[in-house]
Amino acid sequence: MSHVELPRALEDYFAHAETAQTRIGRRFIITLPYLDGGHLDRLQWWWQVSAARENLGGEEIVSKLRAEAIMRFRRHIERWLENTGQRLQGDGPIPLIARAQPAGGGGAAVAPESPVESLPEPQVANG
Repeated sequence: MSHVELPRALEDYFAHAETAQTRIGRRFIITLPYLDGGHLDRLQWWWQVSAARENLGGEEIVSKLRAEAIMRFRRHIERWLENTGQRLQGDGPIPLIARAQPAGGGGAAVAPESPVESLPEPQVANG
């Protein structure tokens, strides 16, 4: 099941900004706003380019690093949605977050396994 159910690519909902440049380099922010129960929230991904690296590669390196940051942010969002059992949906300019539907629909609930029962047998080192 997909955790992103949007009419456009997830990247189309990202906002991009650059903070004030420092002597160390440039810092950028990618933001994904979303609505959670009517409350506006956001996920952010920060990335940077050192001054030395920018001097060597110019705007080409900035574009390359931006593409990599977008890819990593997208992967981070997908994992976050999967780990929290949520999905992004909606057709507005800001996606809505909702609980993901369990696979198979409304079957009987299964009690989770006890964490103590699933631990491996202890092993003795140097024994």
